[in-house]
Amino acid sequence: MPAPRLLVLFGSQTGTAQDVAERLGREAQRRRLGCRVQALDSYAVANLIREPLVIFVCATTGQGDPPDNMKNFWRFIFRKNLPSTSLCQMDFAVVGLGDSAYAKFNFVAKKLHRRLLQLGGSALLPMCLGDDQHELGLPSKFTLQFIQEAPNPGSKESCLASPESLGPPSESQPFLAPMVTNQRVTGPSHFQDVRLIEFDITDSGISFAPGDVVLIQPSNSAAHIQQFCQVLGLDPKQYFMLQPQELDVPCPPELPQPCSVWHLVSQYLDIASVPRRSFFELLACLSPHKLEREKLLELSSAQGQEDLCEYCSRPRRTILEVLCDFPHTAGAIPPDYLLDLIPQIRPRAFSIASSLLVHPGRLQILVAVVQYQTRLREPRRGLCSSWLASLDPEKGPVQVPLWVRPGGLAFPETPDTPVIMVGPGTGVAPFRAAVQERVAQGQTGNFLFFGCRWRDQDFYWAAEWQELEKRGCLTLVTAFSREQGQKVYVQHRLRERGPLVWELLEHRGMLSTCQQMSRKH
Repeated sequence: MPAPRLLVLFGSQTGTAQDVAERLGREAQRRRLGCRVQALDSYAVANLIREPLVIFVCATTGQGDPPDNMKNFWRFIFRKNLPSTSLCQMDFAVVGLGDSAYAKFNFVAKKLHRRLLQLGGSALLPMCLGDDQHELGLPSKFTLQFIQEAPNPGSKESCLASPESLGPPSESQPFLAPMVTNQRVTGPSHFQDVRLIEFDITDSGISFAPGDVVLIQPSNSAAHIQQFCQVLGLDPKQYFMLQPQELDVPCPPELPQPCSVWHLVSQYLDIASVPRRSFFELLACLSPHKLEREKLLELSSAQGQEDLCEYCSRPRRTILEVLCDFPHTAGAIPPDYLLDLIPQIRPRAFSIASSLLVHPGRLQILVAVVQYQTRLREPRRGLCSSWLASLDPEKGPVQVPLWVRPGGLAFPETPDTPVIMVGPGTGVAPFRAAVQERVAQGQTGNFLFFGCRWRDQDFYWAAEWQELEKRGCLTLVTAFSREQGQKVYVQHRLRERGPLVWELLEHRGMLSTCQQMSRKH
């Protein structure tokens, strides 16, 4: 009797759970076990009743929330009308990835495990919570079939949303938004470059409310793409067709067919990310060089984790830099294994900083350009923020792939409900959208506590806030932490205004308190 096929389903927010799921898939294939690996929301969940063997790999995000790519599955699996025998034919295991610093450590995995048991599933083993110590093998999911001639120049090498597209823009079909402005809003002597960036979303089908976020798909820099192609011996101008090795393994929808090497490296392979342990495991299997292979095996072993942390994690060494450190191995990597070896570039989320009601057809974000120094010679730079900062719409048309999803902030709809907003630094971005919209709707109970270092360097939208104050639409309380001998932060101002806060809570009815602490946008 043939062995049952294994299905590995993952819910991943940052790519770690996807990495673990793919490692499990490789181990299964190494043991000659047929296996599929899919994101939970890309799998037809009604088919679970026919699956004999399933491993669920799921991360926990926020305060016990499921990742974005398993939310539809999550809603379906917890329907109250599902029979208690729905999954009686299924054996399953749950692997959870979480952070024990949070109160709801691995909440999603634990709740899913209980629900699968309620639906009649049989657990093969107890929950595996945060265990990433398995040694895994190496298959390749895809074959890159290079073609001699480039496709018709008129064909578009991208998957983009258009007014004729079905549904609003999404990750698989983003909207190419023209960048209208890209303006530095911190003073010239300020240590950080913060940008106010505006996009034109006319005819995109995009709508949003205060508190929503925009997802932006960044690209690698031209210099990094050229360096990567050089160290791997790839021709960036060559085109290829992506062919799955198995019929039930879908091609990544983000990659066009045919696709150029330049497009693959520019918009898909995250060569600027810090590699995980599995990267070194796979690289060691591909290495033809004895000394390099021995070092890679050492770094990927359980005993070599402190060395791996010192070499890679602490200094934030990138995949591209690692490949340059192992040139004999890098030059021998078959193109077929690139999608197994290097993770996909993930979109970056930014709080929307403008109201669609006030700025029709426009979308604004506040972006702090990430740059810091480690012991490595080259400064570490944020991929998306640095890419956005490099774009200059004044020198020619600039388009950025983006889409919108609901955020975690919700504002009251009733006009007489006051709102206290605490937004230091770039964390004030979503509250600007909320204040703009509330003022446009005649809502005046807006209380904003804003903190930064210096009044003349990083007081974002100072003139706008002050004008709203004069009109009686906003109560603004500021904390400039470096302008006096003793540092003053928003929490100090909240304490000083304790009577006001208490009066709002006690005498003004229900209060919606939204706090957005400073984040690196």
